[in-house]
Order: sequence, then structure tokens, then C-alpha cells
Amino acid sequence: MALLIILITCFVIILATSQPCQTPDDFVAATSPGHIIIGGLFPIHEKMLSSEDYPRRPEIQKCVGFDISVFLQTLAMIHSIEMINNSTLLSGVKLGYEIYDTCTEVTAAMAATLRFLSKFNCSRETVEFKCDYSSYMPRVKAIIGSGYSEITMAVSRMLNLQLIPQVGYESTAEILSDKIRFPSFLRTVPSDFHQIKAMVHLIQKSGWNWVGIITTDDDYGRLALNTFTLQAEAKKVCIAFKEVLPAFLSDNTIEVRINQTLEQITLEAQLLDVLKNVTFTVGRNSFHFDAHGDLNTGYDVVLWKEINGHMTVTKMAEYDLQNDVFIIPDQETKNEFKNLKNIQSKCSKECSPGQMKKTTRSQHICCYECENCPENHYSNKTDMPHCLLCNNKTHWAPVRSTMCFEKEVEYLNWNDSLAILLLILSLLGIIFVLVVGIIFTRNLNTPVVKSSGGLRVCYVILLCHFLNFASTSFFVGEPQDFTCKTRQTLFGVSFTLCISCILTKSLKILLAFSFDPKLQKFLKCLYKPILIIFTCTGIQVIICTLWLIFAAPTVEVNISLPRVIILECEEGSILAFGTMLGYIAILALICFIFAFKGRKLPENYNEAKFITFGMLIYFIAWITFIPIYATTFGKYLPAVEIIVILISNYGILCCTFVPKCYVIICKQEINTKSAFLKMIYSYSSHSVSSIVMSHASLESMHSNVTMTNPSSSDKSATWQKSKDLQAQAFAHICKENATSVSKTLPRKRISSI
Repeated sequence: MALLIILITCFVIILATSQPCQTPDDFVAATSPGHIIIGGLFPIHEKMLSSEDYPRRPEIQKCVGFDISVFLQTLAMIHSIEMINNSTLLSGVKLGYEIYDTCTEVTAAMAATLRFLSKFNCSRETVEFKCDYSSYMPRVKAIIGSGYSEITMAVSRMLNLQLIPQVGYESTAEILSDKIRFPSFLRTVPSDFHQIKAMVHLIQKSGWNWVGIITTDDDYGRLALNTFTLQAEAKKVCIAFKEVLPAFLSDNTIEVRINQTLEQITLEAQLLDVLKNVTFTVGRNSFHFDAHGDLNTGYDVVLWKEINGHMTVTKMAEYDLQNDVFIIPDQETKNEFKNLKNIQSKCSKECSPGQMKKTTRSQHICCYECENCPENHYSNKTDMPHCLLCNNKTHWAPVRSTMCFEKEVEYLNWNDSLAILLLILSLLGIIFVLVVGIIFTRNLNTPVVKSSGGLRVCYVILLCHFLNFASTSFFVGEPQDFTCKTRQTLFGVSFTLCISCILTKSLKILLAFSFDPKLQKFLKCLYKPILIIFTCTGIQVIICTLWLIFAAPTVEVNISLPRVIILECEEGSILAFGTMLGYIAILALICFIFAFKGRKLPENYNEAKFITFGMLIYFIAWITFIPIYATTFGKYLPAVEIIVILISNYGILCCTFVPKCYVIICKQEINTKSAFLKMIYSYSSHSVSSIVMSHASLESMHSNVTMTNPSSSDKSATWQKSKDLQAQAFAHICKENATSVSKTLPRKRISSI
């Protein structure tokens, strides 16, 4: 011990009193000869004085700031070499050493490295330039050092030329693990990558996301800063500030300085290829270099704690870099470790489930505002960066929701109030049809029933109305393929059959009371009741059949609404649907025109007038239906068509049968054969008188024209010809009407007519 103190004192005196070196020997801090020389680079002094000469001379300057802990590391190296020499480990081989003080300066370290690279056993200490250094024998075989990563990187780049092994005891920069740039570098401490990974792990485990960084302004500090920034961002940890300090500070600028002496690991002096495969044991732990030249060791996690004004440093855990876990020795320390979570280091409060973080480009990702999840979005965890979208096909979510809710399936249900009302109206319509059928059946032989086309035609029309009312039930309830295909085709065919029967009645009425020979002749050729009904209805059957074959209506799941799923019938082809309705409209228009022609028929027999009103109601209902149907959306869309069907069906049914039922029930005195013949006679007489008066008017106009133009022989001839034709037409009309009346009335009343 006394010898060690004397060595330290002498070494300090020599270094303190030394002037800038004059010879290479003066530059060496400690040396010992041997068969194999091992170099050493240690920052025994903290800095190098700057030169006051101008211009500056190319020489190594004086070093100041003696560091006792680094000096002890130097003695540890010397002691280890001496122990090896005094053992049988290297029998017959003596290890020597050359140790240099880098003064924590790259320049001094480079100067020492140049001497390491000088040729072995050469009188002149020079470094030879060669293209191939395979046979070159340098002065030293391996180097220990050199402390700081910045200096180590500079030295290692020079040693790469001759692949001289370099073992770092303190250099932890991550870049030194790159064996392409630093193939001959090994180290006994972990890379900063693992150190920073442990730091980020500890920060995350403590629940912090808002931290500051203080680093030194050198390669080591800058690389560590970049690595920490990347790993922190990957773990959603934000950096509040970055402070870069000068790499070397004097004692006057540091209030508290804690120096720790690291336990040195004795290494065997071997060449590079041997060192990479070395495995040694210290205590119960086994150590070896990995493929990157890093030692498989870890870190101690220490807690700085101020107690009674004094700063204490306590070891809390060990970080296992291979398994990325913290090893805590006892329960008390574990509780202390958990208490770190009580330290709040967050920029913003947590966003609760149902919210998301909202940041701006100018802010850190850890500084944010909490925003509620919009509709159809949710979040089920705290601090979620964005809300998750619900499956819009089957689910929905309200604002600030923590989960998605299943959409409710909707359609025009049987228990819906509107559906019940419409079904009641349809049922009343069916009852009304049955009542009319009973009334007509009981009054089968009355003139009103006979003039309506007979019981068979009335039954067909009433059956069509029955089917129209019944078709509305297919628009209610859960849509099925059968109901979707049936409802439109049933309505289309039955309504077409109804309009076709009414069309034949309109033609018959117009034919019976038309006194125009040409029109009567045309109507006689056109009036084929059975052919008209089958042709008109058959065309509609063909339209509906083609519709069902090529583009049949199907059930569609409408998911466009945010909270419900609408089950509805998709018509398959709008063109086919429009063609079906358009064809009915064309038949109704023809029926309307024929009925309008016969609007001035006898008052008690004026069925054409009511047919005209019925067709008008139909047109008004379906013209209104088109824009409403195109703009209505949702489960009540079928109700719109039901309403239109009911309006048009009720309108035609009432206009066709209510006046007749009224006569049958309330006006029985005019529902007799005599009253009917009297009405026919009155109307026929009035029609013949009108024709005669029209003929007289024509003669009067002829006379006036003749007196005005007596000399115009051509015009007289033309007028005469016209007169003859009119007379013939009048005679023909009278004859036809007489024949018609004789067929209609009983024999005993012909003379009176």
C-alpha cells in the first residue's frame, strides 16, 4: 500500500511538472518492455491547454486537470499485466505495455496511435505506407482504450489499417458496433443502444411521456441523443427540451460531481481473432463478445434521492439487456420502483375511452387535446390516437361512444300504426267490393245492372278491385323474394284487366248513343269486347313476365342510413317498373278519351261521365306518386305506393258502382223498364231534332250564299252536292237510330218511339 501511494505521488509530480513533449519518450505516461507490447490510452488529464503562440506550432500542448479515477484504471491495467507475467498463463512470454495520456483530446490520442503503428524493432519510429499490411509488424499487438467514444472512433479508424485489436472499456457509442467501419474494435461495456433502450423502457414503465434530454456536445452525446429520440418516438414518449452541454467542463462550473470507479475486468492478451472467441467468468456471471464486439453485460438502475439536504445514490435494479427486463432484488426495492409511477411527467391528461387525441403540427405528439369520437366511431382505450370506425353495414355508434351497437332492422311492419291504417282501408275496400257484388247479384234483371254490361263483366271488374286491394298486403311485413315479385305483378295485371273492362264499357256506351254514321261504323269495327280485354291484359302479362325473367325484384339490404338497416324490395329494373305503370296509364288515357266523348249521354244513364271522373282520380293519384316515390326514403316507401293504389282503386270503384248502387237502392222508381225506355226515347228525340235543326241551318246558309253570289255557277253546284250528301246522311242516321231503338225496345213500344 505504501508502494502504491509512492507511485501515485511520483506519477502525479511527473505529469504535473512536465512541459510540452520534446521527444517521444517524454510523451509516454508509463512503459515496460516485453515480447508482446500492449498499448493503453487513458484520459488521465481532463483537457489540453490551448496554445498562446501565433501562429500555432504543430506540437502537443500541456495537459491539466488530473483525474484520479482514470489514473486508478491505468494502474489496474499495469497490475493485470504484471499478474499475467507472474503467472504460468503465458509461459516464456512476457507482456510489456505502453500507456499514453490522451488528455481527453483526439489530437493527443492520434499522436499516441501513430507510435503504436510504428514498425516493431525499428531504430526509427516510423509508420510505413503499404498496400498490404499482412506481413507488417507494428510496435504493439493490441490496445486498451481509449475512454470516450469520440476518441475511440478516431483511434479505431487508424487501427483498422493493420487490424490491430482495440478493446474499449468505456466507449459505448452505438456506431462502434458496426463491424464494417470498425472491424477490429471490441468493448467490455454494452452499446448505448441497450442503455437507451433500458432508459426508454424505464420511462414507459413509469408512465411518463414528457421528458427532457441533457447531453454533451461530442460524437458520443450526439449519437446518444439521436438514438434516444428515435426510440422515444417509437414508444410515444415526447421530448420537452434538448440541452447540449460542452463536452468538457471545469470543476468550477459543476456544483456536484459524482465519480464512480468501475471494476475492471482482467482480459487475456490475445490477438483479434482470439479475443472475439474469449469467454470468461467473474463470480457467477459468464461474459463473452458477440458478433458486434459488444460484451453481454447489462446496467445498474440507480436512484438519486435527496435526504436531509444530501444526495444519495441507491441501486434499485439491474437491467438485463438480452431479455429487456429489470431484475429487482427485493420487495422493498420493488415498492420503491413502483413509486416512480406516482411521479407525474405528462404534458396532457389522458383521453378517456370515447375520445381521441387531437394534435397539431406545431405541437408534440404528447401535447394534445381530447376530442369526442364522431358518430359511427368509437374508442375503447385511453389515449387512443384516433377513433375506430364501426362496421357501417351492421353497426353504429353515437358521439363519444366506447363501443359499436348493432343496427336495428326496419321495414313496414304489421304492427306499425300507418300499416294498420292502410290495411284497414284495404279491408274496407274488399268489404265494399263484396257488398257491391251482393247488390248486383240480387238485382240481376234490373236495367241498371243490364246496362252495366251484365253480371259477368261486373264480376270481372269487382274481382280486379278485390285483387288490387289484396295486393296491398304484399307491401307490408318483412320483404321476401316471393312478396317482392308478387306485389307489383299482381297489381299491374289486375289493374290492367280492370281498365280493359272499363274500356270496353266506354266503347259500348259511345257506340249505343252515337248518331254519327262514320263514328258508329268505326266503333262497330273496333268493338270486340273479349278480344280487347284479352289483348290489353295479355300485353301487360308479357311485360310483367319479361320483367320477372330478366330483372326480377329482389330483397335489398339498405345500409345507407346511420342507425338502421332498411329491408326493402328493389324493383330490379326501373325501366320495367315504369313500362308497367306507363302501359296502364296509356289504357287509362284511351278510356278517358272515349268516356269524355260520351259525357253528354242521358242523365240517368250517364256512366261515361263517372268513368271520366274515375280516370281523372287515377291520373291525379299516379302523377302525384312519381315525385313522392322518387324522394321518399326508408321503411315508409312501400306505404306511398299503397296509398296511391288505394286512392286510384277507390276512385274508380266508387265512380263505377256507387251511382248504380244509389239508383238500385234509393231510386228504384227509375230502375224500371218503362222509365228506362222513356229516358231513351227522350234522348233519341232530342238528338234527331238537333240533327234536323243543323240541316236547316245549313240550308239557310246556302240561301244566303246564293243571294250574295247568284252568278257563281261553280259554287252553286258545290253547294248542291253538299246538300244532297247531308240529306243522305240524315236519312241514314234516322234509319240507323230507328233500327237501334227497335232492337232495344219491346215490340209493343215501337209505334210510340
